[in-house]
Amino acid sequence: MAKTKMLSPLFTAMMIAATATVTAVAPTPVRATPGEAACGMLVGRSAASGDAASGGNSGAAGASTGSGAPTAFRLRDGEPVDFIAGGATAHGTLHVFKDGSVYRAYWQPQGSVDRYVLANAGENSVRLIVTPPQGTPATDGQPGTTLAPQHVLSCPAGLTR
Repeated sequence: MAKTKMLSPLFTAMMIAATATVTAVAPTPVRATPGEAACGMLVGRSAASGDAASGGNSGAAGASTGSGAPTAFRLRDGEPVDFIAGGATAHGTLHVFKDGSVYRAYWQPQGSVDRYVLANAGENSVRLIVTPPQGTPATDGQPGTTLAPQHVLSCPAGLTR
């Protein structure tokens, strides 16, 4: 039988693409209100170019900075993930913390001490909420689940110039 890992309520809807060894808990996420527009997007950084890949029709305000489709990323500590909004890209890193069998993902912009938890806001949507990390760093590459680019519904101040 496969080992089951519990995920934070913040991951529930984000885990649609979860692997068979990861299961989500059932708490209600902070859902987007009908018609709520994304103010930005979290995307994986292309390993070859060091740049975030974003599509021309991504649905996020101003997220069109490249010619390819938005890049997925994995939920693992140290994953390069960028925030794109208003035609600007803020490079950052994903940090994953483990508290027992619960994982929480935080995005940290380069040069900042702030860490923003990825709070579930529906399918492929998150809110970035500044909060101190809970648990201990999960440096073993877990949970490793691949996520589609995430529409951000609450953008950090100062990153959306």
